[in-house]
Amino acid sequence: MAEKIIQPRAISGFPEWLPEEEREFQRLLGIIKNGFEMFGFTPIETAAAELLGILESKGEINKQIYGLYRPNVPIEEKETDLALHFDLTVPLARYVSMNFGKLCFPFRRYQIQKVWRGERPQKGRFREFYQCDIDIVGNETLDPLNDAEIPAIIYGIFQRMQIGDFIIKVSNRKVLQGFLECKGIKRDQIGDILRIIDRIPKTGVESVKKELVEDLKMDTKIAEELLGLARISGKGSDVIGRIKNMNIDHALFSEGLEELSLLALNLGALEVPEEACEFDLSITRGLDYYTGTVYETFLTNYPDLGSVCSGGRYDNLASHFTNKRLPGVGISIGLTRLFSYLLEAGVIQPKSRTNSQVLICVLDRKHLEDYFSMATELRKNGIPTEVFLEPKKLKAQIKYADKKGIPLVLIAGEDEFARKEWQIKDMKTGNQVVARFTDIILKTKEMLPA
Repeated sequence: MAEKIIQPRAISGFPEWLPEEEREFQRLLGIIKNGFEMFGFTPIETAAAELLGILESKGEINKQIYGLYRPNVPIEEKETDLALHFDLTVPLARYVSMNFGKLCFPFRRYQIQKVWRGERPQKGRFREFYQCDIDIVGNETLDPLNDAEIPAIIYGIFQRMQIGDFIIKVSNRKVLQGFLECKGIKRDQIGDILRIIDRIPKTGVESVKKELVEDLKMDTKIAEELLGLARISGKGSDVIGRIKNMNIDHALFSEGLEELSLLALNLGALEVPEEACEFDLSITRGLDYYTGTVYETFLTNYPDLGSVCSGGRYDNLASHFTNKRLPGVGISIGLTRLFSYLLEAGVIQPKSRTNSQVLICVLDRKHLEDYFSMATELRKNGIPTEVFLEPKKLKAQIKYADKKGIPLVLIAGEDEFARKEWQIKDMKTGNQVVARFTDIILKTKEMLPA
């Protein structure tokens, strides 16, 4: 009896790409990695799994966690205290706490890894996806100047991606928080208020005002003043001037204003154009975790995509794991979500299915040593090369190169070997040239696309 064939099925929310799509994904990943490294960030990688107690330190996230266990062992041996990490922040906090004495502070790390969340799969939401994070972590203190570098990192990466116009929005939670404290709002209410303010771009001012006044019982006049402040946006120098003109005398408000001013002052030297960085006080990031500068990045032509890169300043990374105060600033790029959206929108159009730049056709197997030797020379000169090893005719080999998107094909049969020549076929134009053995490397490099 024939063995039953299992119907192959992919798991929803766990994306898989075709080879040409994966190549494009890896290209973008390389741009991000290079962008991080150009600013002195060092890579780390933490385990995919953490102790459940470690992950739960961030709060009530049980619904998001994927636990690990071994199904085919006795119940008492099942490992139920391990789970896949749902972000890279908690693993970073644990890592820094454990390696504190071995690290150099400020600690600049980047981490590009998959994370897993118990999300309901839908457009833009995955259960397995890549996060690309950077953080600058200080020991007890971290100068606000570090915040000013972050827009430059974001700008360089998204400019090199060439996926359309984008805008980096920055703000500082201390400005709104200082304003609220100045108006007598209790600190335990401020987190809820800032979370509601963060919805202005999505639900509009009137909806937010209604929530503040009706749900949180905020005084209408204070709510209107707060919304007036939160709606201030524009170029750095203009926004700073408008905030100063409010003449609010409060230490935290002034601190936030000073940090925003420092960021605005240094954007020029970091070559971030004013039109690429908007100061927008409605950006609060909605999480109490953030305590100062915050960032959101949007693709101008795709507003429904939402933020594609976000983050901010926090006071203490690892308060659950150490008594040491570890302030920091960081951002995260959700590349899987971004890539999926751009692929569907046709912004990204993968073409080549391979890294190979050259295919060497095999016309006569008695010359295999010559074919392999030529492939070795091309590879030694940095040219990715395939040798076609299946027993098929030249036409089929050419068709293979065309289907995979290999730019050049090298052909040599009995006549070419007798004359010590190779034919080089340009797959895009169809042109075919002849080159001497000794000139193949130079000629191939000349004919390859830039």
